[in-house]
Amino acid sequence: MRTNRKFLAIASAMVVVLAACGSDDDSGTADTAADATADTTADATADTTAAATDTTGGADTTEAASDDTTADTTAGTAGDATAPADGVPTELGEGEGEVNLIAWAGYVEDGSTDPAVDWVSDFEADTGCQVNVKVGNSSDEMVQLMQTGEYDGVSASGDATQRLIAGGEVAPINPDLIPSYADVFEDLKLQPWNSVDGVPYGVPHGRGANLLVFNTELYTTPPDSWAEVFEESTAAPGAVSIYDSPIYIADAALYLMATQPDLGITNPYALDQDQFDAAIALLEQQQDIVGQYWALFTDQQAGLEDGSVLTGTTWQVIVNLAQANGATIDAVKPVEGATGWSDTWMISSQAKNPNCMYMWMDHIASPEANAAVAEYFGEAPSNALSCDLTADPDHCTTFHAAETDYWTDVWYWTTATEECLDGRTDVACVPYTEWVNAWSELRS
Repeated sequence: MRTNRKFLAIASAMVVVLAACGSDDDSGTADTAADATADTTADATADTTAAATDTTGGADTTEAASDDTTADTTAGTAGDATAPADGVPTELGEGEGEVNLIAWAGYVEDGSTDPAVDWVSDFEADTGCQVNVKVGNSSDEMVQLMQTGEYDGVSASGDATQRLIAGGEVAPINPDLIPSYADVFEDLKLQPWNSVDGVPYGVPHGRGANLLVFNTELYTTPPDSWAEVFEESTAAPGAVSIYDSPIYIADAALYLMATQPDLGITNPYALDQDQFDAAIALLEQQQDIVGQYWALFTDQQAGLEDGSVLTGTTWQVIVNLAQANGATIDAVKPVEGATGWSDTWMISSQAKNPNCMYMWMDHIASPEANAAVAEYFGEAPSNALSCDLTADPDHCTTFHAAETDYWTDVWYWTTATEECLDGRTDVACVPYTEWVNAWSELRS
């Protein structure tokens, strides 16, 4: 897949080792992890109020996060060299033999899901780092897993990255040790969800919009509005499929932003109490038409394939897998815009295998691997050079990889804070801990 790189001689670990490392799954094999509890999520988000951001389709402002959110990583443990005071290594050495990852389904494939889909095996052969992956089913679950200190890194979306940074669960990176970083699209670098004060906290992986999926036999004319999943006038009452996560409250807010402008919503992650209550009221109304709340992507995939799901909010990878199995479906970004994700590979502040993790971050962001994962998952790659390497020469055009304007109405997942992310100072916004509580009550 790519040539083997020779890394520099001496390794610097990110932190003193606090616990034995662990891995739970074979590479590429999805498993059902325990749902993150509201209390755990609340603990994970308690300190995020200091990281207020504006996330309009690619946020451009951020409040300085406290220096205390940077992991305390002044001692090195791998090799003879000591890491700099800020915990960022200046050189790497030989791999430790394995790397333990938390990832979204479809991000770490070794051929076990599909023999033709494999960007892990060559990495293992080239580096000697065995890849062990645990599939995370939600951002809340990923935060909970990273808090255990058992994993070297994670593919985190924006609603997890800020919590991980604020909680000291991840460490800043040294881009000089990740050659692929130079070719990442500039509008994905140093964003509020993957940096603090101009210091990068990870490597952008890719981005995508949450889409409206629909059965093409029922919808002979493709729908173009989120009204299909929120209004009683939907053509698919009782067969609507909704993402089962507190972050979905932002989808309701996004719809209200377009359809009830008097509410004054300008950012679906910045909701004062009245705006938040309106979003919850819409979600309560929506319950009458919902047939499925999905947390595991395979659950929605099965519903799309057997016809019990006729429309809903989806990821492109689910559409791709269901279509490959014969589902008569398609997906679209509605006229109101969409929520979405810009994912980042981040290294744990307690990484037991920091050299292998750095090698993995360089590999997954390399043109070849990034093209493969973006095409398989159904998202825009982060590496600009990947666009020349996709099997489908039109992939980057289809997914608007280099079209900055396309992303202006895609609101990347982020963590709601009491300090309003839209810049308002005359009101308090509802923090993510309350989103968790409200969603739990809604779903109880």
